[in-house]
Amino acid sequence: QVQLVESGGGLVQAGGSLTLSCAASGRIFRINGMGWYRQAPGKQRELVADITRGGSTNYADSVKGRFTISRDNAKNTVYLQMNSLKSEDTAVYYCRMDMDQGGQYGYWGQGTQVTVSS
Repeated sequence: QVQLVESGGGLVQAGGSLTLSCAASGRIFRINGMGWYRQAPGKQRELVADITRGGSTNYADSVKGRFTISRDNAKNTVYLQMNSLKSEDTAVYYCRMDMDQGGQYGYWGQGTQVTVSS
């Protein structure tokens, strides 16, 4: 069984920073893409940022220049550094990893709440 565990969420004032982490554990063969998504109340889940195994990144326009995604392949971990946080960044943040486990599978974390107070 593969499990993704997120950490680092919390309450922060507007303009502040948070770093989210997501670590995968279990019987892992190969992790390809990693990403962060978020879902605000009453809204659909949306992509925040993703990163390929080789390190190429992609960001939602709303977070470009403020958020940075990175990964540590040796630790099976993905990070999201969030700076200059705004109230509209308030959401539950989910990590996702696409893995080659003898077939292609996508795994989700349980979600971590990020609340930005104005």
